[in-house]
Amino acid sequence: MRATVLPIEPTFLSLDFIYVPTRDVDDTVRHYVEALGAELKWKVRGMGTVVACLVLAGDGPSVLLSGHLSGDVPVLVYRVADYAATVAGLRAAGVEGLHELEIPHGPCASFRAPGGQRYAVYQLVRPDAATFFDGRVDDA
Repeated sequence: MRATVLPIEPTFLSLDFIYVPTRDVDDTVRHYVEALGAELKWKVRGMGTVVACLVLAGDGPSVLLSGHLSGDVPVLVYRVADYAATVAGLRAAGVEGLHELEIPHGPCASFRAPGGQRYAVYQLVRPDAATFFDGRVDDA
């Protein structure tokens, strides 16, 4: 099987987040902390949902547990150097179903690979967003 080559230079800088859907964020946070030794960086309630950020490894991506993310498949969120060029390259490569949105860190586009895997790319234009919620834990 031959790999498909994107018509752009590789611009994925790092895997920054694994966005994980869960039905019960509080229970899942408890499991990550107690059973896996994760560090809870923050847990925020708002707009009818809960999102929590956990760190499992110092060098690894943050895990974002989300009560509003549909489906059972996590989204791998990669930081890119040039959002517009990356999205244009993905479109040129035939990637369909790009959903563009804003996240606290900057512009973001999510999509599914043909095998059902979920990905997103974003450009870090608001670096302060990385620590904005640190230490905040909203209880029920």
